[in-house]
Amino acid sequence: MKQLLTGLQPSGALHIGNYFGALKPFADMYGEYESFLMVADYHALTSLKNPDELRQNVAGVVRDYIAVGIDTKKAVIFQQSQVPEHTELAWIFECLVTVPFLMQAHAYKDKVAKGL
Repeated sequence: MKQLLTGLQPSGALHIGNYFGALKPFADMYGEYESFLMVADYHALTSLKNPDELRQNVAGVVRDYIAVGIDTKKAVIFQQSQVPEHTELAWIFECLVTVPFLMQAHAYKDKVAKGL
């Protein structure tokens, strides 16, 4: 079976764009794959500094995944910071990827432009 990985940053309350752009499309197709939903809390650290707010937002993202019909028996929902291999792999990539290469990525350029 093919695998599917997607994630949402818990940087704030989810909005209608999150629903139509990420939650609904995933809910419509996750049953066709071995599916993994990441709550990308480390990714949110670039814009969210309050640990209490981050914890609340993490719980909110999990609730939203379940509210749109994700069956936790058919998909794995996990918190990025609870998987140490993710951080280890990120460290390896940081050693290999240059800033000019990163400047090709839209998300990175957006964060640089915003001074984050």
